[in-house]
Amino acid sequence: QVVQSGGGAVQAGASLRLSCVVSGSRSGVSSVAWFRQTPRQAPGSEREGVAGISSDGSTTYAESVAGRTTISQDYLQMNMLKPEDSGTYYCAAVPMRWLRLVPADYTYWGQGSQVTVSS
Repeated sequence: QVVQSGGGAVQAGASLRLSCVVSGSRSGVSSVAWFRQTPRQAPGSEREGVAGISSDGSTTYAESVAGRTTISQDYLQMNMLKPEDSGTYYCAAVPMRWLRLVPADYTYWGQGSQVTVSS
């Protein structure tokens, strides 16, 4: 089960933290990733990978957020937010050591959190 919280409306340049609680992994192992669906994407497009953290602590970031974003097993911290970061953010988990930012690889999904960044 994945339960996420956080989000909201902020101005460009602000920071935001999204939280994610993952429970129920029988193996005790889980890798977590954040994806987003933005208005800029064409209808029916796949969710865009933002950042991921493997069960061993390895991390990966999309080029568009690298350097201003930090992921942990519990949260996604985004700094220097831009209007193009606006969208619905989803936390996802898979019960194994994994690092790819491909939505189909993840088994469990949070309910989504809206982030709106105004200029």
